[in-house]
Amino acid sequence: MKVILPLILLLFVTACSSGPPRNTNDVCSIFDEKRGWYKDARQASERWGTPVHVLMAIIRHESSYVADAKPPRKRLLGFIPWKRPSSAYGYAQVLDTTWDEYKDAAGGWFPDRDDFDDAVDFVGWYTAESSRQLGISKWDAHSQYLAYHEGRGGYARGTYRRKPWLINTAKRVQQTANRYAVQLQRCS
Repeated sequence: MKVILPLILLLFVTACSSGPPRNTNDVCSIFDEKRGWYKDARQASERWGTPVHVLMAIIRHESSYVADAKPPRKRLLGFIPWKRPSSAYGYAQVLDTTWDEYKDAAGGWFPDRDDFDDAVDFVGWYTAESSRQLGISKWDAHSQYLAYHEGRGGYARGTYRRKPWLINTAKRVQQTANRYAVQLQRCS
């Protein structure tokens, strides 16, 4: 009995934790491996109007589908781990303040940033708000990503224009969204 209880606990803990999908370049492979994710992404798409391929591309470039992703810590004196640059967390790398705004406006029962269904719903809500407030098409992964990364106020001020690395990342998000859109046609 002393051996069985720890084994059951170990099995429970490892069953609840799952890593990112093995092939993040193929959305069909992602949905085959992570069985409930397609339903979650489709529900978010239907609720907010943002296509599944755009939702998935944003999450891919925010966290590579790592549930508990956080920005790397800064280093003090070059080697001592220090503070993180932001409170971004989870699949969608959502800041605490933005998550609170989402929960107040649209969140369900106890949403979590490290639950895929809540994270993809958040991205749907955020892109819908960016469309409503800034006029960005929900199909425009490039501009949606810039607004997502910079915040809607930063996007409106054009802060991304001073960040060539971010513009390049937004181009990659658009490329990923385009690839995912084609792939979804063959696996739907």
